[in-house]
Amino acid sequence: MTREHQGLASRVIAARGKRPLHLQAETAGESRFTHHHFSVAQQPIALQAQAWSERVSGLLDTPMSRTQRQQSFTGEMDSYVFKDMIYLDCRTDPLAQARTLAKISCDNVRDFVFHVAVEGIMETLTDTRRERKSTQFVPGILALDMGQPMRMLRPTYAHVLAFFLPRATVEAEIADADALHGQVLAYTSPLTRLLLAHLVALSQDLRSMPPAAAEEAIRVCVDLLLAAFGKQQRLTGSARSAAQSVLRGQIQRHVQSHLYHKDLTPESVLRAFDLSRPTLYRMFESEGGLGTYIRNCRLREAAEELVSLRRTAVMEIAYGLGFSSASDFTRAFRRAYGMAPQDFRALGLDLRQS
Repeated sequence: MTREHQGLASRVIAARGKRPLHLQAETAGESRFTHHHFSVAQQPIALQAQAWSERVSGLLDTPMSRTQRQQSFTGEMDSYVFKDMIYLDCRTDPLAQARTLAKISCDNVRDFVFHVAVEGIMETLTDTRRERKSTQFVPGILALDMGQPMRMLRPTYAHVLAFFLPRATVEAEIADADALHGQVLAYTSPLTRLLLAHLVALSQDLRSMPPAAAEEAIRVCVDLLLAAFGKQQRLTGSARSAAQSVLRGQIQRHVQSHLYHKDLTPESVLRAFDLSRPTLYRMFESEGGLGTYIRNCRLREAAEELVSLRRTAVMEIAYGLGFSSASDFTRAFRRAYGMAPQDFRALGLDLRQS
């Protein structure tokens, strides 16, 4: 959280509307967040640690030792600022940071933060009287209440993600939200394992996503976080929708990475994801079922290769993508594109030349 974000952090205390977080991105191509990148790499070595400490000083005390000030320091942060939340992706060398009573008394920030360890180990003290410590190994998720003190030690290089959510948003989903402070999420249920996979994909792919897709991915993750920490036996409508969205994305990526495998079928996907056949069909019902979706993906890939690999025989492309015969491929291709594969190739080459 940067100094200039402190004012926004105060404003996001207001509760979000009744729409699920992951659905609020559904405006006509509109993205409602700003992205900022900060790095100390351009600073002189002697100023790098201090630059990071000053950057986060609006909310956290980050004392730097003389050794840290004399050596190079890695510190970079991508901030995604929404009207109703903030998402951070940070990478730093070892450091200590604290949210002190003095700091709390000087601001009105009372958000909840869901702190995700992607790389590194963190130890956080949230109750000085009882010496309550929360240790995060990779990957762990720690819930923190910005209205309560904490001290965090990162003894190793760390890559962390942080979701700053308004207090009202969390309290609306979790009955005893005040008790979240210092809790670490364990990946012991299908929902939390699904959340883990989505978090890893988010940290790897977010920078390359179009804005609307990036917002959707972040908000889906928030819904899963709230559902997981709420320990709900039955998912709410928004959490169920978010979970289905993540699972569908995983299946789509699985299909794309196995298009050239002849054994890619709905049955192989059922085995890979341990789903029931009706559930899988409903997930791809709008495409006519998973079998139709797989065939359409293969046809799209074939169409691209017909034009880009002009010296490759048509049937070599078809066989490589799992079609068993020339007639089957030609019939399916004509149904999808309204012409034979050879005609499509000729038309595509003509368009490229012109």
